[in-house]
Amino acid sequence: MSPILQLSAVELRERLAKGALRAVELAEACLEQIERREPEVQAWTWLDGDHVMAQAKALDALRAQGRPTGPLHGLPVGLKDVIDTAGIPTENGTPIDAGRKPARDAYVTERLKQAGAVIMGKTVTTELAFFAPGKTRNPHNPRHTPGGSSSGSAAAVAAGMVPLSLGTQTVGSMIRPASFCGIVGYKPTFGAIPRSGVLEQAASLDTIGTFARSVEDVALVSDALFGYDAGDPATTTAPAPRLLEIAASRPPVQPALAFVKHPAWDKASPDVHDAFGELREALGEICEEVELPPHFAGAQGLCELVQKVELAKSFHRYESRGREQLSERMQAAIDDGRRVLAHDYLAARDWPRLLNAALDAVFERFDAIVVPASAGPAPEGLETTGDPVFNGIWTLCGTPAVTLPLLQAHNGLPMGVQLVGRCGDDGRLLRTARWLAEQMSESA
Repeated sequence: MSPILQLSAVELRERLAKGALRAVELAEACLEQIERREPEVQAWTWLDGDHVMAQAKALDALRAQGRPTGPLHGLPVGLKDVIDTAGIPTENGTPIDAGRKPARDAYVTERLKQAGAVIMGKTVTTELAFFAPGKTRNPHNPRHTPGGSSSGSAAAVAAGMVPLSLGTQTVGSMIRPASFCGIVGYKPTFGAIPRSGVLEQAASLDTIGTFARSVEDVALVSDALFGYDAGDPATTTAPAPRLLEIAASRPPVQPALAFVKHPAWDKASPDVHDAFGELREALGEICEEVELPPHFAGAQGLCELVQKVELAKSFHRYESRGREQLSERMQAAIDDGRRVLAHDYLAARDWPRLLNAALDAVFERFDAIVVPASAGPAPEGLETTGDPVFNGIWTLCGTPAVTLPLLQAHNGLPMGVQLVGRCGDDGRLLRTARWLAEQMSESA
């Protein structure tokens, strides 16, 4: 891999800003790495090298003229193929949308362009961002899944093809693939990043997130995406988050971490149990075990109930256009969603308020909750994308979460540590995550 691609996105931005690196040089390095790794990893569903280079050349020309180029000038970004790109295929992982070319960019695509990013291409998603896998392999071992549904976005960053990428999460589709692929995955507070022009699966859960190789890098790209959009009712007007500035700052006091023995703890593999035992021992007194109230035990099921009901509504149009072209698992999910009684769905929608009230009491004492990002390392085989059992609670509650690639299984595959923060307190969560990553690096 080119030495250029071993730099963080923040370092690349600094070199590009100083003129020590040109956008075309970085784009060429990414394309060469894609040519080298793509036959094995298969992270991309649409990629056009000429289109990439045309963007990079245009950005270099603007820089040469001394014209403003934006905070992401020249940085290549991969987009999950559920995010609309004007004139470029967005096929949502289903043959029903084969050849679909949106007329308009999604909100996040437009924001990336305004910030000076190079739209590298479209990365593989599972079918309609649900569970039926695409073609992507895990860069650490192609016999294993990269996770999903943001399979290609996570794999592309892990394989060094791009420094940044975007994905989405409805239950565990950011955090789990980041864990399996050994990178940083960040799911912000629900509603922080507008979703206009992005495939809707479950409107009360869908969240756009970012992948990179460091906490500072996910903060950098996310800073350009947070905002209000009248087209997305989940968004609100709020001051600029200053995520990178806060994430890179020194905590005012030593962070306190709450280790939560998640309701699904017994489903975690021996690798997770062993690794978290070592992690807690390394953290010592700054990490205290905290027990959540018993009603959290049903939160994962509530998240999946809400997902299936809203999925059945959102994907009716796909079923009507060709049910036989949908996977058996998708057909079953749609059918399951239709069978849920209205009062059960409405009751499930009430639970996040109650759960967050309990979490607020935890966040009064602790900077972040520490839990596994996945039940173990990436499973062998490509028939499944893994179990999101350690993710659904936090997605249902809308809390921000970030995965750090701090652990390793006995077979050498990576495993992530998931940190969860209070809703709306994303900067503090990222600052705590960066601090923890540095602490573990120094003690290694």
